[in-house]
Amino acid sequence: QVQLVESGGGLVQPGGSLRLSCAASGSIFSVNTMGWYRQAPGKERDLVAEITSGGTTNYGDSVKGRFTISRDNTKNTMYLQMNSLEPGDTAVYYCHAILTLRVGIFVNSWGQGTQVTVSS
Repeated sequence: QVQLVESGGGLVQPGGSLRLSCAASGSIFSVNTMGWYRQAPGKERDLVAEITSGGTTNYGDSVKGRFTISRDNTKNTMYLQMNSLEPGDTAVYYCHAILTLRVGIFVNSWGQGTQVTVSS
């Protein structure tokens, strides 16, 4: 059984920072592209940022310059450093990863979500 486990959400004041982590565990051959998505109440789930196994990154327009995605391939773990947080960043943040279980077998995997609330 494979799973993605997120941590690091919470309540922060506007202008503050948070760091999210997502660790992949289980019988995994390799971890391919990983990403963070978020979903606010009544809205669709949107891409926040993603990173390939080689380190190429892509960001949603609303977070460019404020958020930084990174990963440690030796630990199958991804991070999201969020700075200059705004109330509009309030959402449930989900970790996503494309996992290779064995050669030719790929799985789309989602974490359980972690709440980020930006409020004074």
